[in-house]
Amino acid sequence: MMIRSSRYIQRRDTMKSVTDEAFRPYGRVLPLDTKEFCTALKGIDIPAEGTVYEPSVASFEALPLFKELTEKTYGEMPTELGHCSGHNEALNALEYHRSSEIDIAATDLVLMVGRQQDIDPKTLTYDTGNVECFFVPAGTAVELYATTLHFAPCGIDGKEFRCGVALPRGTNEALKDPIAKEGEDRLLFAVNKWLIAHKESGLDKDGAFIGLKGENLTL
Repeated sequence: MMIRSSRYIQRRDTMKSVTDEAFRPYGRVLPLDTKEFCTALKGIDIPAEGTVYEPSVASFEALPLFKELTEKTYGEMPTELGHCSGHNEALNALEYHRSSEIDIAATDLVLMVGRQQDIDPKTLTYDTGNVECFFVPAGTAVELYATTLHFAPCGIDGKEFRCGVALPRGTNEALKDPIAKEGEDRLLFAVNKWLIAHKESGLDKDGAFIGLKGENLTL
């Protein structure tokens, strides 16, 4: 059973937003036209329970938004556009990349975020008491900086969430070559993906490093 934290207020009108000054250390809102993309994302099937992540969806990458993300937002880097969608209310883990991630909210959703700088450099553990929670209104695109810890979004009041995700192409694919699990390499979970999981997440069965200390925060 997940532990319900009293640190977060479930009411939308009292929750911090990505438009607030408090979000500046973690990222910024991008002035992108997301209407066509959001319609496309809301039109696909998603699980009735749990979450699904698809790093690259061909129909999304045929939209004008993908051209703008590739040519402008990522400065002509090879880019992928997919989504993370479903039902979630728990933190479970935190990840970071060597690049910014662009999240596009097709529904209202909540992001739980932290700072890479707060990871203990000796133990590689992270105190979940440092996590902050931000409301993202439907239609909003946000850039999460490379040092921003994040994971699957949460829905509002138990409802589904649908979130577009843009990253450098190849991110989150399986690693091709095993490496010695020493130092920060213990967190390397997939291509361009360093992951710290909570013991309640069950991700240890997939080889994730268990290093989140404190409550497995839920909304």
